[in-house]
Amino acid sequence: MQTFHITSPDEALRPIIQDKIDNLNKPKGSLGRLETLAMQICLVQQTLTPSLEHPCHLLLGGDHGIEHEGVSVSPREVTWQQMVNFTKGGGGVNMFCRQHGFDLRIVDVGVDYDLSQVAGIIDRKIAPGTRNFLYEPAMTQDEFDRTIHVGVDLVNECHAEGCRILCIGEMGIANTSPSSIWMSLFCHIPLDECIGAGAGLNSAGISHKRDVLRQALEHFLEQQPPKNSQLSPLNSQLTTDIIRYFGGFEMVAAIGAMLRAAEQKMLILVDGFIMTACALAACRLYPEAQAYMIFGHCGDESGHRRMLDALGAEPLLSLGMRLGEGTGALCAFPLVDSAVRMMNEMNNFDHANITKYF
Repeated sequence: MQTFHITSPDEALRPIIQDKIDNLNKPKGSLGRLETLAMQICLVQQTLTPSLEHPCHLLLGGDHGIEHEGVSVSPREVTWQQMVNFTKGGGGVNMFCRQHGFDLRIVDVGVDYDLSQVAGIIDRKIAPGTRNFLYEPAMTQDEFDRTIHVGVDLVNECHAEGCRILCIGEMGIANTSPSSIWMSLFCHIPLDECIGAGAGLNSAGISHKRDVLRQALEHFLEQQPPKNSQLSPLNSQLTTDIIRYFGGFEMVAAIGAMLRAAEQKMLILVDGFIMTACALAACRLYPEAQAYMIFGHCGDESGHRRMLDALGAEPLLSLGMRLGEGTGALCAFPLVDSAVRMMNEMNNFDHANITKYF
């Protein structure tokens, strides 16, 4: 796997940023979460006057071999059908990108359909879907490495155009299944507590999904050497093996994108259950990456709150959303914008000729 050089933001500027925040013409601390958000953004950008130039949204598509086991209420053809729909501007992600001025890039990383001739879709296909991880690893080491590079290359293109804030979404039927297993292994939470309804499974469907994922996890654990039998602590190679064994191409590309964005000191807007699982995996590889992440919302998928808690992350919104595509993160963008505007547009007590009363 490619090596990333990610460093935590320099903290030397913190007291100066805090002084500016405290001297804006408002009661100290009165803008609450916007103030802590502004601090994070200023530290990432190492400035008192942050900006959000050229926001980009990567919509990554891929299919999953585990879908063949009936773990999703939606058939796999929905993946490619929705990808085509996105090119016509008809998805939730399209609406929110238009609303908030994001440059939307629709990318086929591993959809089980030929989309190479569809205008508006960037072709970065590794393979037409992953293998079925009930029986074998979802991808080979070579496929994993190439998929990481897809995410890196996409971020390089955005960064070259001046992007300072990146949002990532996904489209991949059955991708709550690998997300649940990652959550279980990386957070040491029993698998059953990590599995939810996905796109709308009923109780019988959830029970079947649990059975399939339990079997898949048991097969994986049987292949581990005795020293890894408890999977704790997780070393870098074992973490990579877990990601590769269960992950989807769209998910691994998202990890590569997050790590490269953190390396480039860009802000990263994190979406719902699947993208939080990708953020979790990225942070298990490079803990410093989390300083660049803004968690947009807590979704309605079972276990999302617990995964956020494991990261020590406090989401900006909790709207009961579980659409994916990056929509929850996009909905949170106005709050990020407000934090930046607070730093750049609010007056301070001296300039406003207001008595500072604290």
